[in-house]
Order: sequence, then C-alpha cells, then structure tokens
Amino acid sequence: MREFMEHLFPPSQTQVLSMFVGRLLVAAILGAASCTLAAPTTPATPNTHAPLAVAVVQASGSSGQAGYDGVVEAVRQTVLAAQVSGAIVAVNVKAGDHVKAGQVLLRIDARAANQNAAASDAQVLAARSSLALASSELERQRRLYQKQYISRAALERAEAQFRATSADVAAQLAQAGAARTQSGFFVLKAPYDGVVAEVPAMPGDMAMPGRPLLTLYDPAVLRVTAALPQMVAARLPPEPAAKLELPELPPQWRWPAPARVQLLPMVDAATHTAQIRVDLPAASGNLAPGMFARVWLPLPAGATPRLFVPAGAIVDRAELSAVYVIGQGGRPVLRQVRLGPRHDGMVEVLAGVSAGEQVALDPQAAARWR
Repeated sequence: MREFMEHLFPPSQTQVLSMFVGRLLVAAILGAASCTLAAPTTPATPNTHAPLAVAVVQASGSSGQAGYDGVVEAVRQTVLAAQVSGAIVAVNVKAGDHVKAGQVLLRIDARAANQNAAASDAQVLAARSSLALASSELERQRRLYQKQYISRAALERAEAQFRATSADVAAQLAQAGAARTQSGFFVLKAPYDGVVAEVPAMPGDMAMPGRPLLTLYDPAVLRVTAALPQMVAARLPPEPAAKLELPELPPQWRWPAPARVQLLPMVDAATHTAQIRVDLPAASGNLAPGMFARVWLPLPAGATPRLFVPAGAIVDRAELSAVYVIGQGGRPVLRQVRLGPRHDGMVEVLAGVSAGEQVALDPQAAARWR
C-alpha cells in the first residue's frame, strides 16, 4: 500500500496521506468501542404470575372405614317379552302401577290362535266319536268270535282298529292342549306381586318374540350392589361387616341395618373390581331401583386409603387424564393419573398422586404458567 502511494504521490504528500488514514482508523475503532460500552442492557423480567388456587389431595378412610359407591337393585326384576308375534290390542297397566300375581297386564291379538284351538277341539270330538265306534265294533267282534261266527284274524283286526283310534284320540288331545297353550301366550300376566317399572309398548305396536314389553320388579326385596377394587376384595372375608348409607333418604332411613352381606367370588376382567351385595331389610323407606347408595367397609390391615381430588382439577386431553401437581417453587407440573368413580364434585384417583400433594384447581391458568 505504501509503495503504491509513493508511486502515485511525492514523498511529502505520501506522509500526509498516511497520517490522515491512520487517524481515520483510530477514530473508527474508538467509535465502535464507545457504542459497545454505551449499549443499554435489558433487565430480566420478573415472574408476575398470580398465585394458583390449589387443593390438597384428600385421603378417605382415616377413621378405619372406606366408603364405596353403589346402587340399589331389585333382587327380582323381570323383563316381560312376547313368545309369539301379533298386534298389541290392550295395555292394562302403566309405569308405577302395583299389580298382583296373575293379573293380566297386556293382550295381543289372538284371533288366529283361538281359531286353531277351536279347530283342535273339533278334531278331538271327531276322534272320540271314532273311538266310540271302534269300541262298539270291538265288543261286537268279540261276541261273534265267542260264538265262532268269525275268525281269529277278524277279531285281531277289530282290536288293532280300536288301538289305532285310541292313539289318534290321544294325539288330538295333545294337539288341542298345545293349541290352547299357544293361545295363552297372547296374554301377559304378572308372575308375582310387584310394581311396573316401564311400559315401552303401546296398543297397535307389533309384538315380536323376545321384544321387551313390560318391566316388573318386586319392591319388597331390594339390595345394594357396589364395586370394590380387587386388592380390597382380596383382604375381606366372604361375609364382611358392612354399613349401608342412603344419603338421599330422611335421617330415620339413612342408615338401614343390612340383612345379609355377600362378596361375589369373581372379579371383572375389564375393571378389575369385585361386587359386594348388601340385602336391604323389608322396611327401608321409599326406595326404588337405581337410587344411589354407599357401602362402608372396615379398612383391612395395610390397606391403602382412597384418594380424591376436585373434579375441576382434572385435565382431559383425548385419552389422557391428568392433573397439575404443584412442585418445587410453586411450579405446576402436569402428571397423568388413573381415575375412578365421580360423586359430589370429587373424583377418586386410583394412581398418579399421593395424599397431601397439592393440585391446581384451574388447569388453564396452570398451563399458562412459565
């Protein structure tokens, strides 16, 4: 560079230009350094999130008992269906009616069946007339044979005719009985004293074999059925000591004395739960199948108490159920859980949290936490 400048300019001018270029370079370096030193720094933004509303994971059974949700069932509940096809001509009851055993509940058009029964009865009369004629002929042939007016073969033919006619009469009687029984299928009667729970059929509907027409139950024999986790059921005796609670009834009917307690020996393969059945006494207030009940059982030694969280804390995303658990520093952490039944705004958590942990009540606010 210096040689190039000396070639273009005299030595005196070259020195002047060199000094000028050097000053420009120094000024540029100092300017860049001052800009770097003067650049303002952005302060860290503090966390200004409002505190999250939380709830503590509750553990039941601290008093030595655990409650399991159940439902009231009828021990005897029957769905009446037609055995034949035909148009419904009369429905004599409605839902809520009390009926007696043998009372006619519903009728189906039985005109064709009645005609068949009448035809069978007429055939029975004809067969009996033939039997009377065959009996008279047999007696006549026997007298003739005793006087040796006919041969032995003629007498045997008369006896065979009498037996055949007798068999025909028996067949006609059986056919007539079947026709009368068939005509009885067009009338539905109450199999026992009970209450009509549901009547899905109406006059004019077509009754088909197997189609439900009426639902009847016996209100005098009721029970409560509840599902128990298999770990709890495995530690209970076949007839555990249980208490019944009917929260929807008045105080005098809320705690009925169980008549019988039965723990079924099978476990459901889908839910991994076992059923416990508690029979209710005869006088248990105004109960109906489907009502909510709760079965209280003593906690076996070493049993894990049941855990509950508010239903609003549950996050449902496709097939994922989770809650935001408050971790260190108050930071919410999404954690997957396995849920049980829901009741009164609380959800049982079968796995995923521990007693005493805190969960966020507002999952949307917890999801925005940074």
